[in-house]
Amino acid sequence: MNVLGISCYFHDAAAALVQDGALVAAAEEERFSRIKHDFAFPDRAIRFCLNHAGLSAGDVDYVIFFEKPFVKFERILSTVLATAPRSSGVFRQAMTAWLLDKLWVKNRIREHVGVPADRILFIPHHLAHAASAFFCSPFDRAAILTVDGVGEWTTTALGSGEGSACRLTDEIRFPHSLGLLYSAFTAFLGFEVNEGEYKVMGMAPYGTPRYVDKVWKVVRQSRDGSFELDLDYFSFQYSTSRTFTDRFVDLFGAPRRPETPFFTAASGFPSYFGERPSNYSALEAENQHYADVAASIQAVTEQIVLGLARAAQTKTGATALCMAGGVALNSVANGRILRETPITDLYVQPSAGDGGAAVGAALYGARALLGEPRRFVMDH
Repeated sequence: MNVLGISCYFHDAAAALVQDGALVAAAEEERFSRIKHDFAFPDRAIRFCLNHAGLSAGDVDYVIFFEKPFVKFERILSTVLATAPRSSGVFRQAMTAWLLDKLWVKNRIREHVGVPADRILFIPHHLAHAASAFFCSPFDRAAILTVDGVGEWTTTALGSGEGSACRLTDEIRFPHSLGLLYSAFTAFLGFEVNEGEYKVMGMAPYGTPRYVDKVWKVVRQSRDGSFELDLDYFSFQYSTSRTFTDRFVDLFGAPRRPETPFFTAASGFPSYFGERPSNYSALEAENQHYADVAASIQAVTEQIVLGLARAAQTKTGATALCMAGGVALNSVANGRILRETPITDLYVQPSAGDGGAAVGAALYGARALLGEPRRFVMDH
């Protein structure tokens, strides 16, 4: 059978095609539109996948969408109501996007692909992430850990995979999110959310984690690996322009100005910045503070990920672990999993974000829904 997986309408829209149990094509829409993180319906990515396999739209047996839009819409409405009237801006912005496109995904798929409505299926967001990792891995049995900003309600999920089965058993729900925590610090450090998180990880080695105790004031982790945020420090639930509150600023100082050149005593002053500014010493000290903040959130993130990995291993008894979701791209944390937990084999989905969820949706449809055998490993 030919199963098409689709992700879109948030960021990194993508399509993936599974043919007779094997992934034969996958692409993000941005590769064709040249729009970074393009979230539009992935017409061109779908066309690429079908052309690559020598198929037409009429040859597609099923389309699997990477999340359940109405469940996600419920979360947005519930959050807006719970935080009103501060959330009025979020409400206006969300209603525009949802009423124009997001609530009509099935109709859009029928229009663009031509598949009958009863052949269009929806699976939970984190299950798509989980499938993208486990069904692409070489493991017949593994623990599964997915961590991102938020799907429908889930922000973190633990589960297991065995053979052609993939299931999630434990979850942490919005607004408690490791991905959104890291993104709040990304914004604080002057980088763009959903784009600059890797820069925070890159900034961290230039700093010392001297603010770890302060970071643990805004997030707490339990012995079972679960965690929760102190929401007094965050505004992502009700603000379209800021992810952290004044209380966060009181704790960590003023946010870094995005246009400020970043350098420290350890890095030196890069020649491509031109001549040294007159306030070089002051900037160096300021940058060191921000590098220390980056080192601190990175250290706490690593500890939380380690706790989650240990929990996944304990619950399943498996020593192989499959990971996906945006936080799974934190390679420093992943390295520590292998060094400091009972996990001996680790597979991270290379496209761990929402683009890769299209792959997971297609593979889950082929494996778990249609019963097609596993005959594919993504080894590059």
